Amino acid sequence: PGTSEEVAPPLQQSFMIPKKEINMVSDMAKWKRSQAYADYMGFILTLNEGVRGKKLTCEYKVSEVGEEFGSPFQVTNKRDDPDCWGSGREHVSFPSHGGEQKPPIEKLVALLNTLDRWIDETPPVDQPSRFGNKAFRTWYAKLDQEAEKLVATVIPKHLADAAPEVAVYLKESVGNSTRIDYGTGHEAAFAAFLCCLCKIGVLRVDDQIAIVFKVFNRYLEVMRKLQKTYRMEPAGSQGVWGLDDFQFLPFIWGSSQLIDHPNLEPRHFVDEKVVNENHKDFMFLECILFITEMKTGPFAEHSNQLWNISAVPSWSKVNQGLIRMYKAECLEKFPVIQHFKFGSLLPIQPVTS
Repeated sequence: PGTSEEVAPPLQQSFMIPKKEINMVSDMAKWKRSQAYADYMGFILTLNEGVRGKKLTCEYKVSEVGEEFGSPFQVTNKRDDPDCWGSGREHVSFPSHGGEQKPPIEKLVALLNTLDRWIDETPPVDQPSRFGNKAFRTWYAKLDQEAEKLVATVIPKHLADAAPEVAVYLKESVGNSTRIDYGTGHEAAFAAFLCCLCKIGVLRVDDQIAIVFKVFNRYLEVMRKLQKTYRMEPAGSQGVWGLDDFQFLPFIWGSSQLIDHPNLEPRHFVDEKVVNENHKDFMFLECILFITEMKTGPFAEHSNQLWNISAVPSWSKVNQGLIRMYKAECLEKFPVIQHFKFGSLLPIQPVTS
């Protein structure tokens, strides 16, 4: 076969419904060697590079409608867009799209807006227990029913066959409807959902920054609203020893945003004034703000790990440390990964080098 396959993903691909493959602790070795692990981690790190030194409010490219042209997402370390700390950043104009021809990024935001609207339409019910409001199950049932249709609105018609496979990751990304809990495994499913959209060529290299700043950030807002509205339990939380009850990725990408910042250092994120003045620009500070809204008492007590991180001298050290911690505490933990599902886009098969 020629090199054409690298240009656009093969459209003849046979998609499948992803399923569980990690059933006991000894299966973890299979996961760490898998194509899925390599692609997932490559995706996380590519985005980590893409947002480095950029504010949430900076301007960035968004690719055109994901039809058959353009190159699908490739793992790259090239940074050709101007740094957002610089003043001479180029202005990116968004081409006007007729009606249905919104860029895939916009369609994903619209999908998340729909999930948000459903929360408003499904108020919490009166129940004796404070945590785990059962109205979440009603909300979740709606997503379960509509997920494939929602995904179909994001992908072009010639890739319609991919919708059932990709939709599984969306359904897995919002928490567990039996336990009414949410944790880093659910967050990983959303990153996997975005990774799959890159693998089928719906999202592209140009979309790196928008994937994090527009789509993932909107996802976080909706998850915070779910957590608050339905008082969701943290899934497999390590309590005071974990980084955060619910999320991990925004701390990684958020610390990358702050690398080489002229005045904000890690020691500043425990300063309320700094957080209040800068949270709209930086994902990391937005996370800190949410924690302080949700928890009472001294920060050093309710968020000990983060308190320790505030003593690290530079953001690049924080970023490297968080990547190591993410692998060790999330991706290499059986209770988290046992729920991960594998299909044709994120295969359990070992990496072919």
